[in-house]
Amino acid sequence: MADAAACCLFDTAIGRCGIAWLADGTIDAVQLPETTDDRTLARMRRWCGPAAEVEPPASVSRVIARVQALLEGEHDAMLDVRLDYEGVPAFQQRVYELTRAIPPGQVRTYGELARELGEPGAARAVGQALGANPFAPIVPCHRILAAHGASGGFSAEGGARTKLRMLEIEKAPLGPDGPGLFD
Repeated sequence: MADAAACCLFDTAIGRCGIAWLADGTIDAVQLPETTDDRTLARMRRWCGPAAEVEPPASVSRVIARVQALLEGEHDAMLDVRLDYEGVPAFQQRVYELTRAIPPGQVRTYGELARELGEPGAARAVGQALGANPFAPIVPCHRILAAHGASGGFSAEGGARTKLRMLEIEKAPLGPDGPGLFD
């Protein structure tokens, strides 16, 4: 990924998120909340480099508003949001684009995603790619579950609890046999 032109933090229903963008408005990174603003910025800057904190341009403000609405339960797949894939390996790009195609409120397993990619033995590689996702929740890695619907891992602060909270916000079917906080 190229060095971001700038970044900012913004409030959401799950805490303060971060976003970084390039001069042309392409999104360079999005970060779910950490325990402090400094930690959120630091984790995001691992992906985007030393971006200066500034007020976002109108195009990025619109993306922020959509992320805020998504994290309040609005169903927006955000497929039209341009992401900077420079330096992102081709396999990860394929995983991210397929993950983006999963509508809000729906889930897949790592194995299902691997099969949809045409690589049925790549469930672990899919999980690793999603663990390195620099665009959550625009690339909605929280919608990917472990086998048999268990919650699986989640690299954001709060781990599986954050993942399940985001799925509950989306009203994903987590029924009696679905994932729980301790799966």
